[in-house]
Amino acid sequence: MRACLLTLSVLVPALLLFSSPASAATSATLPAASKEPVDFKKHIQPIFESRCLECHDAKKHKGGMRLDRLDDLLTGGDSGKVGVILGKSAESYLVHVVAGLDPDAAMPPKGERLTSEQIGLLRGWIDQGAVWPADAAMVQKPHWAYVKPQRPPEPKLSSSDRRWTKNPVDAFVVDRLRREKLKPSPEADRAQLLRRVSLDLVGLPPSPEEVAAFEKDRSKDAYERAVDRLLASPRHGERWARPWLDLARYADTQGYEKDNRRSMWPYRDWVINALNRDLPFDRFSVEQLAGDLLPDATQDQKVATGFHRNTMTNTEGGTDNEEFRYEAVVDRVNTTYAVWMGTTISCAQCHNHKYDPFTMTDYYRTMAFLNSTEDADSDDEKPTMKVFAAGQEQAMADLRSKQSIAEKALTD
Repeated sequence: MRACLLTLSVLVPALLLFSSPASAATSATLPAASKEPVDFKKHIQPIFESRCLECHDAKKHKGGMRLDRLDDLLTGGDSGKVGVILGKSAESYLVHVVAGLDPDAAMPPKGERLTSEQIGLLRGWIDQGAVWPADAAMVQKPHWAYVKPQRPPEPKLSSSDRRWTKNPVDAFVVDRLRREKLKPSPEADRAQLLRRVSLDLVGLPPSPEEVAAFEKDRSKDAYERAVDRLLASPRHGERWARPWLDLARYADTQGYEKDNRRSMWPYRDWVINALNRDLPFDRFSVEQLAGDLLPDATQDQKVATGFHRNTMTNTEGGTDNEEFRYEAVVDRVNTTYAVWMGTTISCAQCHNHKYDPFTMTDYYRTMAFLNSTEDADSDDEKPTMKVFAAGQEQAMADLRSKQSIAEKALTD
C-alpha cells in the first residue's frame, strides 16, 4: 500500500503538470509575442487572408471555425476550444494550431507554415486585446497609404545636438541618432559633396575643373549655386527621365516574338524636355493621360500621350489582333494605377482587392475609359502621328499651298 501511495505521489504532480493551463506548458515553446503595437489591418488581416480564409471564411468554415469575425474566434469551433482568449495568447487555440503544438491539428494544413514573426504578431495582437474592425465586413480605419500625411512636431533637441541641424529634416535624423546612441558622421569634403550631388542630379560625376572651382569657392552659397547649375543642365532631364521612362515601359521595339523597331523617341524627348522646363506635375500627368483631349491640343501635348502607346505590340502572323488590343488596354489600366497611385490594381482584374480599397467594378470602370483605342490590323496601318520639328509644319503648309496653286494653274 505504501508503495502504491509513493507511486501516486510521483504520478499525480506529473499528471497535474500535463493538465495544467496551456500558458504554463506551452508558452516557452511559442515564438515570443510582439511587443510593438500590432495593427489588425496592417499585420493580422494579411495573414488571415493569405493563409487562413481559404478554409475559414463566411462561405467555408472548416471545423466550425471562421476567421472573418471575432465572435467566432472568441467562442471556438466544433472542437469546443476557444480560438482567442483576450490578453492570453499562450492559451489561445489559434496560436497553438499555427505554431504546430498539436501535430494532428497544425495549420495551415498545406503550403508554407506561418513564420515565427507572424506568430509573434498574432500573439501580440491577442495580448493587446485583439482589436478588430467595427463590423463583420472588416471595415476599419483607412489604410495608412490613403490617409493625408500630417506634419509631425519637430523633435526637441539640446543645444549641442542642434548644432548638427540645418533644416527640420536634420532634427529627426539627429534625434534618432541620439536615441540609438550614435553620433553624426563628419561633414564630407567639398569634392565628395559635389560628386554626390552631381551623380544625384545629372547622373554624371563632376569634371576635374568643376571640382577645382568648387573647392576654391568659399562663399556661403557655393553649394546652392552648384545645385542651381546642375538643375539648369540639360543632363538633369536626361537623368530623371530614365526612372520615369522605366515606369512608362518605354522601348524602341515592339516586344513579343517579332520585336520590330518603332519610333517612340519623340515621347522620350518630351519627358526629358518636360523635366528640364520644370513642367508642374499636374500638367505632366494630364498631358500624358489625356493630352489629345485638351482644347486646341498642341503637337507636344499629343506626343505626351505616347505614355500609353508604349504597350507591347504583337505583329506575329496568325495572332488575334483583338486579343492583343485587349491585352494592351489591360496593361494601360495596370500601369496607370501603378505609376500614379503606387498600387497593384491588377489584383482587381479577377477579384476585389484583398488589401487595398478597390473592387472589380472599379477596375472595369477604369478600363472603360481606356477601352476606346483602335489598333490597326497590320504594320502598315498601325496608329501613328507625324511629328514636326520647329518650323517644319509651317513649311509643309507653305509647300501644300504652292502645290495647290501650281495644280490649279495646270488645269486652267
